[in-house]
Amino acid sequence: MKRACRILLLLLPMLTLSSGWAAEPATTAPAQSVPPVAAAAQIKTIGVIGGISWVSSAEYYRQLNEGIAARLGGLHSAPVLMYSIAFGPFAEQERLALDGDWAPLRATMLDAGRRLKRGGADFIIIASNTMNSTADLITREVDIPVLHIADAVGARVKAAGVRTVALLGTKYTMEADFYRDHLREGFGLNVVVPSAEEQDEINSIIFDELCANRFTDEARKRFVAIIERLVREEGAEGVILGCTEIPLLIGQQDVSVPVFDSMAIHTEAAVEYALGAPDAR
Repeated sequence: MKRACRILLLLLPMLTLSSGWAAEPATTAPAQSVPPVAAAAQIKTIGVIGGISWVSSAEYYRQLNEGIAARLGGLHSAPVLMYSIAFGPFAEQERLALDGDWAPLRATMLDAGRRLKRGGADFIIIASNTMNSTADLITREVDIPVLHIADAVGARVKAAGVRTVALLGTKYTMEADFYRDHLREGFGLNVVVPSAEEQDEINSIIFDELCANRFTDEARKRFVAIIERLVREEGAEGVILGCTEIPLLIGQQDVSVPVFDSMAIHTEAAVEYALGAPDAR
């Protein structure tokens, strides 16, 4: 009996200490930092129609992820679905479109849009200035928002106070109304383009070199010379690099007027939209 009492006396301080700890209010626990998971959970899934070409599509993917990481920090990255079109057969469809037969190309673009929507994309960007000519078609037929690259670019050019801007891109982008009309009607911009001969030269460099991941000093110098002529003779106050491969060849350091990198502007707009901002329209 005496031994049992001694054991009980030894245990009493421990029981008291344990009981006191259990009764400690939870509010005294140190505060824990909470990562921005709530914000991350609300990010819209970005659908990208890529492959035209894969060179710029890879850069799109990098810039989208860097944009989300810069905004949210830590290990956050962009929720991206990309459908990469096989550019070989597609190039033939582009040739047919230039000859007036748009049906195969439009079918390919609509198929890409539907695949992305079925996969869970909340909106789509087209990683090609030229193929943004099908943006309104995809929006209408697939019933999914498509952020038009010319809307994002036009908003940025206007915000910079530039009124007359040079547009460089594929021959179709420079000739057709779809891009220039967005800039003129949507943002009041005066758009100037290279001569017909210069357009042919630019188009050849884009498809024969840039889309094949070949970037030469000779091509860079030629693009710069064309831009500087448009500045001197056409009054261009800035230049839109309206082909997503061109920013991989030249940049602000190469020319005397503000450069508007359509790919960078487009990915920035997509990041903002994915995080809840309205689009450029």
